Amino acid sequence: MPLPGDPLRIVVLGSGTSVGVPMVGCRCRVCSSTDPRDNRMRPSILLRYSGRSVLVDATPDFRSQALRAGIEHLDAILLTHGHADHVLGLDDVRPLNALRKAVIPVYGAAEAIGAIRRVFAYAFDGEAKESSIPLLDLRLVDGQPFDLFGLTVTPIPVWHGRMLIFGFRFGGAAYITDQSDIPPESMEKLRGLDVLFVDALRHKPHPTHSTVEHALHLAEQLAPARAYFTHMCHDLMHEETERALPGHVRLAYDGLEITVGKAL
Repeated sequence: MPLPGDPLRIVVLGSGTSVGVPMVGCRCRVCSSTDPRDNRMRPSILLRYSGRSVLVDATPDFRSQALRAGIEHLDAILLTHGHADHVLGLDDVRPLNALRKAVIPVYGAAEAIGAIRRVFAYAFDGEAKESSIPLLDLRLVDGQPFDLFGLTVTPIPVWHGRMLIFGFRFGGAAYITDQSDIPPESMEKLRGLDVLFVDALRHKPHPTHSTVEHALHLAEQLAPARAYFTHMCHDLMHEETERALPGHVRLAYDGLEITVGKAL
């Protein structure tokens, strides 16, 4: 069990959009940038506390992200939703299953759990296999807070276009991605944060994602001590974009590690 004040560390595994940055086939100034912060894998974070490692979303880049972050085990996986850029890395947990000889619990809403059962049907069909499969214990999240090894996880419903998905609050931190808007009742669950992550795709409006300007407005309304923008496309150059932001609002980048002041 975590002790009061036990630090919660967050590692940004990926801060990019669904196609990543650089984007395949593109030679724009961001995709060609030599600033490593402009290289963005698909969006995901890792929570580390009390010897536990909890993954939020398993992207198609998970293998590379895990090697870079030195992930040697996963105690659980939280899914914001079932889109490809958030779940297609689940097959790459097989080595972690084998090393620990353990099944990994995966938490998500009905939509996300349904997507996992469809995409990874071979892992759940009960048929004998000649090779390894990801060993996943799918657990339905209904919107109520739940305990994860002593850490209270609160699902936060947000709009992703016309689709309602989950962000998550854990202690003094919250991770919201892919939101186009946040309902008033969810806004109230995001007060008093030390750290807030929110989607900030680009400046130009998008039907299912937040703009930088809208993300700034959310940060002003919620007033966290620190805000980090994520799920950014190749329209945003890191250094240039960050110069225009208030001091307590930064762009996330792959490999960023932070400690949450109000951890548990």
